[in-house]
Amino acid sequence: MSEEALVKYCSPTLAGIKTGSLFNCSYHSKAELTSFLRYWNITLRDKGIRIIPLRAKGGKALIYVFRPSQLKSRLQEDEARDLLKEHGYCSQSCSGCLSHLISRLTQCPDFPHEIGLFLGYPCEDVRGFIDNKAACAKCVGCWKVYGDEKKAQKQFELFKKCTRIYQQQWVEGKPLTKLTVAR
Repeated sequence: MSEEALVKYCSPTLAGIKTGSLFNCSYHSKAELTSFLRYWNITLRDKGIRIIPLRAKGGKALIYVFRPSQLKSRLQEDEARDLLKEHGYCSQSCSGCLSHLISRLTQCPDFPHEIGLFLGYPCEDVRGFIDNKAACAKCVGCWKVYGDEKKAQKQFELFKKCTRIYQQQWVEGKPLTKLTVAR
């Protein structure tokens, strides 16, 4: 776990242009993982960022970095609510939905592809991925696109540019706290 991983995998979220990001990391002990999460949650709280483990087992953790305000807006969208309800989500609150997602990640044999909603992917693309079993996408970038291909391509380029700029600035010595946008 490192600051470098946050920059590499989460720049669009840190910049406020993406709801959430995921990355896998190794850890040596639960205490190390807890310390990492505690430090960055305290450090980035005023910027509107939260970091939680969605799954942690056997020295590997799936880390979710997100903006609760953006997630809340996403979960209030009718299409997102309908899709989540189809997958057993009863709560409309962020914490309730996150708890159910964590449960699905740890207890279900299949990966919960509705996780795309938590990352800020368009509802039509998340539904298209699920309904088409990941086949027949119009294009592929950060996610598989089933809806507006041009809009998605612009988002992909924006995310790549953001990540490139953040990585360069971080390498040049700009701290993560200065890179992260308050929202």
